[in-house]
Amino acid sequence: MGVKKVVLILAFLGFLYLDGLPLCTASGVHNYTYILKETNFTRLCSTKSMLTVNGQFPGPVLRVQKGDTVRVTVQNNGKYGVTIHWHGVKQPRNPWSDGPENITQCPIKPGKKFTYEVVFSDEEGTLWWHAHSDWSRATVHGAIVISPKNGTSYPFPKPYAEEVIILAEWYKGDVKELIDEATATGADPDPSDSYTLNGQPGYPNNCSVATTYRLPVIQGKTYLLRLIHAGMNEEMFFAIANHKLTVVAQDASYLKPINTSYVMITPGQTMDILVTANQSPSQYYIAARPFFDSMAPYDTTTTTAILQYAGNYTPPSSPSFPTLPNITDKSAADNFTTRLRALASNDHPISVPTGVDERIFITVSVNQLPCDKASCGGPNNSTLAASLNNISFSTPKIDILQAYYRNLSNVYESNFPNLPPSLFNFTGDSNDDLILPSTGTKAKIIEYGKRVEMVFQGTSIGNPENHPMHLHGFSFYLLGTGYGNFNKNTSPKTYNLMDPPEVNTFGVPKSGWATIRFVANNPGVWYMHCHLERHASWGMNTVIIVKNGTTSATSIRPPPANLPTCS
Repeated sequence: MGVKKVVLILAFLGFLYLDGLPLCTASGVHNYTYILKETNFTRLCSTKSMLTVNGQFPGPVLRVQKGDTVRVTVQNNGKYGVTIHWHGVKQPRNPWSDGPENITQCPIKPGKKFTYEVVFSDEEGTLWWHAHSDWSRATVHGAIVISPKNGTSYPFPKPYAEEVIILAEWYKGDVKELIDEATATGADPDPSDSYTLNGQPGYPNNCSVATTYRLPVIQGKTYLLRLIHAGMNEEMFFAIANHKLTVVAQDASYLKPINTSYVMITPGQTMDILVTANQSPSQYYIAARPFFDSMAPYDTTTTTAILQYAGNYTPPSSPSFPTLPNITDKSAADNFTTRLRALASNDHPISVPTGVDERIFITVSVNQLPCDKASCGGPNNSTLAASLNNISFSTPKIDILQAYYRNLSNVYESNFPNLPPSLFNFTGDSNDDLILPSTGTKAKIIEYGKRVEMVFQGTSIGNPENHPMHLHGFSFYLLGTGYGNFNKNTSPKTYNLMDPPEVNTFGVPKSGWATIRFVANNPGVWYMHCHLERHASWGMNTVIIVKNGTTSATSIRPPPANLPTCS
């Protein structure tokens, strides 16, 4: 079978052709079944059993139209309790199906099932779903594709086809055992053994060349790539050899198009990217490798796929490789992220709060706790920790949503502060007096309808690095970022109030700050955390509780009847 025929078959199987197939038959309610189960996979010359959904890695794509509702019944045939989170889906008034373990629900026990009702509202573009229990999202994740409603279209020319691209991390060992051991010893978990692109490490990783993922294209056609960073602990640069990228959306919100040779994407983020197959028919490497500007251990490898043109040609023995920024190139990361601007068109308007009712200033730190056993694996015989406003979050045994809704006591405290306990030279001081946080399960209570501004301030405590922060239940406007200490008089003068990007996950720069704004119009209990999994495990989290409004339409919905039990 010739190259041309093989590529055309791959193209039919691998792409959703927008010219020939409907994206979704109609708006409404869709039903899915996800079976959590152990499945054997072979990567990097070895085979292991790992938790999956429906035996797939990555998991199945959930396809909807804007405004749909999806009921996903999750049957847990695995070995331990798990929850699923629908990352970036606002779930209006419905925190019961948001998913973070012991925040909005207790885990689905082995042998049990739970039906999530996933309510889409104004999201349009690419989001994703993933497990939200310990580190199980390493293998339990998949894409959410939200198409425009019938009668509407993309704010760019209709692409010929589209494809989901998921970046992830591969661990040779059992991921749950890895984090359980690190938690027990207080040490930093081992880095991953490779990155993957649509489930495959690709060249130059061991035993990976033959299974490299291939993306078939036809010369002259434009494709929509739905890029998702499902990785655990590293931000990534991504590029395609000899091809320009046009970024048109981030986190299911449209952007003014950005023409670039590479992108920088953090764990948790999604991007919609147009690429035109305008080169000579051949094969070209797609590659991703980390952006990492810290002293912590990390996975230094590169993952690749191949952009494979249809046509009669002799495949190159060594396809062209993209020029990616250096792993520590902070300027390259900034040069991309500072270009992001909301589309802000008549069809896709934005509404940036111009006033502020409540200001919250949050320090973001990596810390240490005293060793509570004979020896610990952190620096100087300590236990590694992390904090927001110097509070390292302790996850309760009963989920906070039920405790709030049912008025249960002794589960959480409602006094997360609007300021850190002390003010200091955040990006300059790093002494032992600052490295010890308090611990607790503290939530921030916000009145319904308040206009909220949050400033996240990185510190030099512990081991500083970039922090991708994610707030459940909301999209919000990223008004600005900067380096050094936030200055309440001068820093706001740099805010973009005209067309800031509307996102659900954003990066707090190393030794810098970032400001977001939103209206607290979604009542419920919403988790806020760093999307670097080791930092979340160490306590870089808190909970935002938005109180009910004055009507039933502005209040939390009643709980479903089949919530998993916490016993």
